[in-house]
Amino acid sequence: MTSSRRRRPTLDDVAEAVGVSRATVSNAYNRPDQLSAQLREQILRVAGELGYPGPNPTARSLATSRTGAIAFLLDSSLSAAFSDPALSITLDALAKTVEPTGNALLLLPGREAQEGPLASRVLAAQADIAVAYSLADGTPALEAVRTRGLPLVVIDQPPLPDTARVGCDDRGGASLAARHLVELGHRRFGILAAPRLSAVTSPFHGTRERLAGYLDTLAAAGITDVTITEAPWLSASTARAAATDLLTASLRPTALLCMSDQLAFAAIAAAHRLGLRVPADISIVGFDDTPQAAWSEPPLTTVRQDLAGKGRVAGELVMDLLAAAPVPPPVELPVSLAVRESTAAI
Repeated sequence: MTSSRRRRPTLDDVAEAVGVSRATVSNAYNRPDQLSAQLREQILRVAGELGYPGPNPTARSLATSRTGAIAFLLDSSLSAAFSDPALSITLDALAKTVEPTGNALLLLPGREAQEGPLASRVLAAQADIAVAYSLADGTPALEAVRTRGLPLVVIDQPPLPDTARVGCDDRGGASLAARHLVELGHRRFGILAAPRLSAVTSPFHGTRERLAGYLDTLAAAGITDVTITEAPWLSASTARAAATDLLTASLRPTALLCMSDQLAFAAIAAAHRLGLRVPADISIVGFDDTPQAAWSEPPLTTVRQDLAGKGRVAGELVMDLLAAAPVPPPVELPVSLAVRESTAAI
């Protein structure tokens, strides 16, 4: 009995049909810069007509010892992470930077307790390099990367040996925000902080740095009695509850320093629910300058960091390490203060 199943076209079939070498067809998929645009278009057109889907990624991985994947390690679940616009902007810029080279992102989410991905997932991930985004210090996922011997890029984390790093001046940005409010005459302050704060011993680098920037600047102005309240970064309801606690204190602060724009938006919503006017009754400052900051009600005064630039630099570091370039010095991007209508003199 003969089979009527049609044979799957191969790379050799495409090469014969076009009249070029096997290597030339391979270059059309894997190294397009080696061909003229006209020849590559012809090869892809003929491949489509023959029904050739392109090189088998598994076979290509075995031949090159490369997967073409970048493991992106998150500290929280995907649903929580993608409700954070600062992360989304950074991740999008990174993806756009590495995409032209044929690399793709493999997302490894953390758990709700913000402990990063399971070490077992990192050890099993088919990836050529890892990027860690704002993980807690000492998380087992980072040790798993080391065990694998993968190159590593960290974003918004302390520098690590033999690791490329990009971040922003968290402490300097927080200082700008606090100084702005002091100069407006405020003396009663509240800080709406990221989770797992535990004073200055937070396992998160950005939290420690921003808190230090706030407190050092306020202390220099003679302000040491500051109320600090924790709120999850990404839960609007619990962030509003934390802000409400601050705004209903017996000695209500006249100014709130928020460790992210998302927390600042929650604080504004809590103020509105309590019948407080922003900024007439309470001044609020955020951190990140996400797109919503400019059109919130009122428009948010916030610390501006280059979120897209951070992702772009991280992508460039990834490509450099994959090309076996030496690990460069840490990159720290500057910040500035975007003064809008959520702050006013007292």
